[in-house]
Amino acid sequence: MATSADIAVNLTSSSVGIISVIVFVTAYAFVMAEEVTHLRKSKPVILSAGIIWALIAFHFMGNKEMAHMVEASLRHGVLEYAELFLFLLVAMTYINSMDNRDVFNALRSWLTRKGFTYKQLFVITGVIAFFLSPIADNLTTALVLCAVLLAVGKDNNKFISIGCINIVVAANAGGAFSPFGDITTLMVWQKGLLNFFDFFAIFIPSVVNYVVPAFIMYFFVENGTPKSSGETVVMRRGAKRIIFLFILTIVTAVCFHNFLTLPPMLGMMVGFGYLSIFAYYLKMTHGNSETDSLEKFDVLRKVSKAEWDTLLFFFGVILSVGGLGFIGYLSMINNFMYVELGATWANVLVGILSAIVDNIPVMFAVLTMNPPMEESQWLLVTLTAGVGGSMLSVGSAAGVALMGQARGKYTFFGHLKWTPVIALGYAASIYAHILINF
Repeated sequence: MATSADIAVNLTSSSVGIISVIVFVTAYAFVMAEEVTHLRKSKPVILSAGIIWALIAFHFMGNKEMAHMVEASLRHGVLEYAELFLFLLVAMTYINSMDNRDVFNALRSWLTRKGFTYKQLFVITGVIAFFLSPIADNLTTALVLCAVLLAVGKDNNKFISIGCINIVVAANAGGAFSPFGDITTLMVWQKGLLNFFDFFAIFIPSVVNYVVPAFIMYFFVENGTPKSSGETVVMRRGAKRIIFLFILTIVTAVCFHNFLTLPPMLGMMVGFGYLSIFAYYLKMTHGNSETDSLEKFDVLRKVSKAEWDTLLFFFGVILSVGGLGFIGYLSMINNFMYVELGATWANVLVGILSAIVDNIPVMFAVLTMNPPMEESQWLLVTLTAGVGGSMLSVGSAAGVALMGQARGKYTFFGHLKWTPVIALGYAASIYAHILINF
C-alpha cells in the first residue's frame, strides 16, 4: 500500500485506470437511479469492484512482486469491510429485535394518541430524530419517525413533506456526533483517527445544523391538530431488556476500543452473544406471558432480516474505491484537495460532494487518502460528510429511504425547495465548529 503512490503515474493514465473509472462511474449512476430502475444498489457496485480488481491483477499478471502487492491490498480492503460488516450486522440485529418487540410501534402509538398539533409534531419528531439517531443510526430513526408522520398526517401531503425534510436533517445532524449515528462516523472511529468521546466536540455544530433550517421551516408548518387514531400498542415481553442489552453492547464496544485497543467490532460481537443468550431465554419461556405472540423469538431470524442490500453495497463501494486508490486516483485527488485547496476548504467540499454522490464512498476515499490533518480537521470532515447529504434528498440513506416510504409525498423536488435553507444550516454548523474547536 505504501508504494501505491509510486505506480500511480503509470496506472492513472493507462487504459486500466481509464476503464476502471468508467466502470465505477457507470455503476454509481445505476446506484443513484435506483428509485427509477428498481435495481438494488448493491448489484452494480459489487460488479464494479470485481471488474476493477480483475483489471489491476491482469495488468500485473507477469510481475510476481506487484501481483503480491495487488493481493495484499485487496485483502486489506476485505479486512476493513469485514470489521464494518460485523459491526453493522450486530447493530441491525438489535434494531430488528427491538422492532419485533414493538418498541418503535409503541413510540408511534404514543405520539399519535397525545393529540399534538402539527407544529408540535414537527418539533417533537425533529428533536426525537436528533437524539435517537446517535444510538439507533440515522436511517432507522428516519424510518421510524416517518411512520409517525404518515400515521398522523394521513392525506396532509404538505405536512408530511416538510416533516420528512425536518426528520432527514435532524437524523443526519444527530448521527454526525456519534460513532453509532452514521456509517461515516463509524468508519472514522474504527480507523482510530478519533476516540469515542472526541466526536462529542461537534455536538453544538450538529445542533446548529439542525436548528437553523428547522427554525425557518417551523413558520411554514400549518396550524391545526390531526385526528388521533386512538390505537394503543404495548411493547412485547423482553423489549426493555433488549434495549438495556443494546446499551450494554455499545458500552462494551467502546471499552474494547478505548481501553483494550481492540476493534469495536469485537465488542459488538460480544454484544451479539448477550442477545443470543437472552433470545434463548425468551424462546424457552415462550407462552408464559399474555404479550407473547404465536411466533417464538429467534435471534437468527433477526439476523436474516438485516439490510443485506446495504451491507453488500458497502462491500462494493469499499473495494471499488480501494481499487481506484491502488491505481493512484486518490493520490491525485488528495494533491488537489488537501494540498492545493487546503484542509478546511477540502473538508467543506467533501460535504457538498456527499449531497451529490453519497457520503459513504466520499468518506472512504478520504480515509484511504489519509491526509495529514489535525484532530479539528478530522472532526470537520466527519461533520460535513455526515450533514452535507441533507442538502439533497438523494444525498443520504435517510433521504432515499423516506422517498420510498412516503412515495409521492416526500419527493426530490419537494426537498430541493428547502435546499438553500438547509445549506444555510450547513454553513452555520461549519462556522460554529471553527469557533469552538479550531
